[in-house]
Amino acid sequence: MHHKNRILKSLLSIYLIALVSGCVSVNQPDENNFNDPLIGLDHVEISYYAGFYYFSKEVEPTRGTADHYGSPLLMTFVFKLHNPNPYPIMLDGFSFSVKFEEFKVNSVIYPIAMWIPDGKTNLLRVPAMFDTRQTLLNLIMPEAGKLNSQDLSPWDVLEKWWKGAPDFSYPISVTEGSAVFRAGGVVRAVPFRGKYP
Repeated sequence: MHHKNRILKSLLSIYLIALVSGCVSVNQPDENNFNDPLIGLDHVEISYYAGFYYFSKEVEPTRGTADHYGSPLLMTFVFKLHNPNPYPIMLDGFSFSVKFEEFKVNSVIYPIAMWIPDGKTNLLRVPAMFDTRQTLLNLIMPEAGKLNSQDLSPWDVLEKWWKGAPDFSYPISVTEGSAVFRAGGVVRAVPFRGKYP
């Protein structure tokens, strides 16, 4: 009997130490106590910029194969994700669309697994690659109606965006955002949007 009491006291002591040190959470996630995390676009960075250019397939390259090529532009979207819950949650997927001014120019899918501690805020940096060819195709196909209604040339708009990117001389919007969070058995898709500057 004395031996069983010592084992029980030892186990209780280990549990109390784990509880005090935060290894064991008293708050268990469920659908009733899960609060949607807060997602905000903090800022956008230009991570790679090579100026503005576009070559058609009629232009003979010095080396390589002739085709339609455009200058690359790498932007990094920096988000703040706040966990208002009394337990850690996991970000398990992140996606959004990008608009330059009011024109949709890219869709970003960012597979990620990131834990966010209870009551804390994490930064998430999401790279998005653009190039003048892909963006031109978006302008002359899905966004052609908007361009025509405003009597805008896709080439003029494209050049304005690429030359104005380093100074953020036009608004960049994040739309159609969806972030998937998990905690215990709870899975929640949280919508978000943002604008910079």
